[in-house]
Amino acid sequence: MANTQTAVPLFVANAVLTAAQQNISAGTGVPVFATTVTRDAAFGGSNKALAEGQLAYIEASNVVQYYDGAAWATVGPSTSGLNLIAKTSFTTSATWTLDNIFSSTYDNYRIDMVWTQLTSTANYAGFQLRVGGVASTTSYQYAMAEANSAGVTGRYLTTATYIPVLDSTSADIAYSGSSFTVLKPFTAQATSFVGQFVGVNSGVRGISSQGFHSAATSYDGIQIANGSTASGTVYVYGLAK
Repeated sequence: MANTQTAVPLFVANAVLTAAQQNISAGTGVPVFATTVTRDAAFGGSNKALAEGQLAYIEASNVVQYYDGAAWATVGPSTSGLNLIAKTSFTTSATWTLDNIFSSTYDNYRIDMVWTQLTSTANYAGFQLRVGGVASTTSYQYAMAEANSAGVTGRYLTTATYIPVLDSTSADIAYSGSSFTVLKPFTAQATSFVGQFVGVNSGVRGISSQGFHSAATSYDGIQIANGSTASGTVYVYGLAK
């Protein structure tokens, strides 16, 4: 974007003030950054050059943030329980990735997946945590309970490579959706998942899934790996503290 900033101008005595520097301030009002990573780098890293009340707009999540003297917080009603952080659509993709969505602003997150295209067979997908653009593919455990016309069955796995978020043998998207709460992914401790999804296998199947990632690591993103290709939209919400 034309107004996206990669640096924050700091002037010294007798320095020449250029038209380009003036245009940044005139064109943005609030500094505009692509991600929280470029925001922090522009301010000198580790919030070195920040004053309480500093504003910034983040393009990746479409939010305005302010510095409260200790950390960045998102501008919005303090009474709001759900705050949209990111909304991203994918088309015929085997892997969906969203980076820089977890931060110290929120402890817990809700993630909704609306599937708009599935293949006719092997419609399963798994949820993985990412940090620095790399997904963790080990240390997951989960338990699932599925209810369908045949009754209730359960599954349990202690050496999983993901947390299941979809399992359907039909391409009928009218019956497919997923919603998960992710607990403390940005904190360097085990991350827990609690959620549910609906699919089709000779009738509707409702599935409840719980699990955790045992590594005490701080993660900033997610990856949804599909068994084949799929299309849809992912919504990420921060849960108000």
